[in-house]
Amino acid sequence: MTRTFNWRIVFKTMGVLTLLEALFMLVPTFVAWWYHEADLGAWLVSSVITWINCWWLLGAGRKAEKHVGEREGYVIVAAVWLVYSLFGMLPYWLSGALPTITDAWYETMAGFTTTGSTLFTDVAAQTHSVLLWRALTQWIGGMGIIVLSVAILPMFGLGGMQLYSAEVTGVSYEKLSPRIADTAKHMWLTYIGLTIAEGLLLWLFGMGRFDAICHSMATISTGGFATHNDSVSAYSPAIQWIIMLFMLLSGINFTQLIYLFRGKPQRVLHDEETHWYVGACLAGGLVLAIGLFIYSGMWSSIRIGFFTAIAMITSTGFVAADYMIWPSILWVLVFFMMFTGGASGSTSGGMKWVRVGIFAKSALAEIKRRIHPNAVIPVRFNGQTLREQTTSNVMAFMFFYLVIIMLATLWFCGCGIGFDESFGIAVSMIGNVGVSIGQWGSSGCYAALPAAAKWVATFVMLIGRLEIFTVLLLFSRALWKK
Repeated sequence: MTRTFNWRIVFKTMGVLTLLEALFMLVPTFVAWWYHEADLGAWLVSSVITWINCWWLLGAGRKAEKHVGEREGYVIVAAVWLVYSLFGMLPYWLSGALPTITDAWYETMAGFTTTGSTLFTDVAAQTHSVLLWRALTQWIGGMGIIVLSVAILPMFGLGGMQLYSAEVTGVSYEKLSPRIADTAKHMWLTYIGLTIAEGLLLWLFGMGRFDAICHSMATISTGGFATHNDSVSAYSPAIQWIIMLFMLLSGINFTQLIYLFRGKPQRVLHDEETHWYVGACLAGGLVLAIGLFIYSGMWSSIRIGFFTAIAMITSTGFVAADYMIWPSILWVLVFFMMFTGGASGSTSGGMKWVRVGIFAKSALAEIKRRIHPNAVIPVRFNGQTLREQTTSNVMAFMFFYLVIIMLATLWFCGCGIGFDESFGIAVSMIGNVGVSIGQWGSSGCYAALPAAAKWVATFVMLIGRLEIFTVLLLFSRALWKK
């Protein structure tokens, strides 16, 4: 028997989430007032529009059943990014910072999905309120709008398990306590703590207070929006080492970080995905550092090499040097690092190392089965034998990931962009990296993209942020049958 879709719970939940966005929007509004900036009116109008729609959604969701089913959960998780971007783009558009709806939508989606690719050709010329909103959109989207809402939804009589399981990245998810809302709260407290710690360190080592706040939010969210045109390359080596450390931490599963901060380091030390992830960062950084040292002969190659490797693997996309002027073998390595991502349950994008590890182990196991056809050779991860369903999930994810890259590449080529740059943009967008290769290399500015390419790019960003299945399930007929 088909259960009626509960639209009222969708409207009510979206109303609560839009209320959170309206509250966040007050922060740059206050900053615009504090600095006497000309775009204050645009922020006030945007805030009022968001508040009005928030209460309209809450009104449409009155007397809703509290149960959030699988179908409702997937719809909410996908719709919230669209609704947040719809209202979040208003300040850019109304202030004239980005004159077209296409550009305002792109910048906002790049923020909330933590992709970090920008359309501003002169970032430093933007107002404090615009720069702060760019950082805030990444920070909100980094840990996940849904994870934030799950910590608050019980106050409104709404459950959050279906939302949490549909939004959290990776092959599986782990609860820190029986109540899912408590798990979300622990994750957000850790997220906020890391943001404050990095902001203080950046400020103590010479970065201005405003820039320290923006860069801290952009780092912990692995978003990469900077407040200057040259990203972080103009800052001191000490500041770059600090950002490097927090990028590395933000790419680790937040559940593992919480256990680490609780004095249980053995959980992290014995976690196989963390081994893969940290090992990749060290190996990638070492190869780039050696290559750069041979190429330039400067000891700064060590810092720049490790910074670039961590920034790309975690999908943060901060740039300490223009890697497109390096020998081709080095920037090609940088490009392939964009495929991987950090650990599952982190703020980073990409495939995630748990999938890369399972894929590699499955391939090796298949070779052994060919040699010993009668042997039972299971695939193990973290000491546990994986179910066939888990490996099938990984293979399906890899397949769809590559298919979407292929289709996006064809679309960008059809928009008049060269194949290599089209391929680079597709990989960057689905991995939520931001920077790419060629014309859209280390600058990360996509202002020259055709409008048709910008709209498809935002869709690919969303698919990458929601890890493909959440979006594809909405187009599945089986989901709508019970």
